[in-house]
Amino acid sequence: MSETDTNWRQWRTPPGGTGNEFDSSEIGALAHLYRGEVYRSTIWRTRLDATTNWSVVTLGLAMSISFASPAASPLPLLLVGILIAMFLVLEARRYRYFNVWRARCRWIETNFYAPLLLRSHKPDPGQWQDVLAQDYLRPQYHIGFYRAMGRRLRRNYSYILSFQAVAYSGKILVHPTPVNDLGEVMARMAVGPIPGFAVLIFGVAFHLAWISLALRTRQLDNAKHKGSDGVRGMG
Repeated sequence: MSETDTNWRQWRTPPGGTGNEFDSSEIGALAHLYRGEVYRSTIWRTRLDATTNWSVVTLGLAMSISFASPAASPLPLLLVGILIAMFLVLEARRYRYFNVWRARCRWIETNFYAPLLLRSHKPDPGQWQDVLAQDYLRPQYHIGFYRAMGRRLRRNYSYILSFQAVAYSGKILVHPTPVNDLGEVMARMAVGPIPGFAVLIFGVAFHLAWISLALRTRQLDNAKHKGSDGVRGMG
């Protein structure tokens, strides 16, 4: 065997794929590989749920503090928004790892198990094998960081941040008593030396930023996966 053949990191997919057909032992190995990928995706799915749970718990704690008494400050509801944003960043990083295992599982399901079930015989060899092989030879993220943030926003964090905004608005406008004019609103929103108008501008900018990110990354996802029924990639 030549040195080129043994240097597997330099392997390239020939046009149309290698066309290698699996025998029974190789099908068994692929089944075990699939089980391993499912296990890894499950572990990272659990880690995603953990950061979401932290966000919900901290928001509930902030609400309990801010609405505990008429004299309680709305500041915890502001600070928890920053904490939720940090959890979102952590979850987006974790999602990029999770998406690697998820994409591999889905790739095997759609290109190996689905044809096996539909045709009741071994799937035809094709380029899908080489796409999977290259993903193992040169592992990389299948999604960018901001697209990952956008997905987590649309799945979970848009609801959490919206609820945080509603809770803060309720604290300012109706607790402990309804406001009478705009001046009272600005007075309640003031945080120490920071005037209420500055807090309002920051809050509006913060929420417009995550809404824009969620909408923009949805456009990118739609453009990425439009007409993606093929072997162009995973994820």
